[in-house]
Amino acid sequence: MEDYPRTILELEKRLATEQACRDYLFTLRWPDGFVCPRCAGEKAWRMSRGLWLCASCRRQVSVTAGTIFQDSRLPLTLWFRAMWYVVSQKNGVSALGVQRVLGLGSYETAWTWLHKLRRAMVRPGRDRLSGRVEVDEAFLGASEKGVMGRETRSKAKIAVAAQEDGPRIGRVRLRRVKDFSATSLTGFVREAVEPGSTVHTDGWPAYNGLSAMGYGHEVTVLDGAGEAASELLPRVHHVVSHLKRWLMGTLHGAVRPKHLDYYLDEFTFRFNRRTSRSRGKLFYRLAQQAVAVAPHTYQSIVHPTQDVGAG
Repeated sequence: MEDYPRTILELEKRLATEQACRDYLFTLRWPDGFVCPRCAGEKAWRMSRGLWLCASCRRQVSVTAGTIFQDSRLPLTLWFRAMWYVVSQKNGVSALGVQRVLGLGSYETAWTWLHKLRRAMVRPGRDRLSGRVEVDEAFLGASEKGVMGRETRSKAKIAVAAQEDGPRIGRVRLRRVKDFSATSLTGFVREAVEPGSTVHTDGWPAYNGLSAMGYGHEVTVLDGAGEAASELLPRVHHVVSHLKRWLMGTLHGAVRPKHLDYYLDEFTFRFNRRTSRSRGKLFYRLAQQAVAVAPHTYQSIVHPTQDVGAG
């Protein structure tokens, strides 16, 4: 059963203490009852300081250990208000905005919290897109002179998939890619789209292997088609256009390439839930995923080591 505060007033009432926040995280992390992360024991006793003692291996377990809240020196009550603020702003928030609203003494703390929450915006093992799906690639970055076609000197390369929902756009997936080769693009499709689905692309040769991978492959050759690319693949072009406006409007374009993956995750989280009228349910989804994502230190966020996806 989904249990979450419906309004900010209910949040303030229900989750006003550290213990209430810990109890709420307990139900999210162990919905069927306690499970020891060391021995999988299912019986434990509550201790002081928010710890649980496993009856089998005697390990002391914190409900925040192994989550994005691990080792935080600030109270969970403040974390929960930050999460509500993040999901309640339709177009996203900046670190400066979080710092001001929550009264945080450090911009660095607000920036780090936002990046931790972005890492929780992608649900592990999430369902792939299905049915009919448009797929295309795009560049992000300032305009360049002297380059043509798919060439670039400094722009980030991304792949985009948009599920068709009649004439509308269903769920989307976005990922930064190393290049627009067959390895990168078909790897993205394999990750984002369920086999058996129909993938609609332009005539770029990198997509030629999709049929052999178990996808229906519909090709629209754009050159000489007499229509703009935005009309032939309208959903992905709308998504890319919306993404660029979001990056400029909310973040003023201040996104470093090494952090782009997590901004794409935030955009995907918001876009896929754009029709939701319940801020409380968005808060619930984010909190639910926050206890399923491994902790990250400030240094690991500032200096990420992940490679650009290539399949």
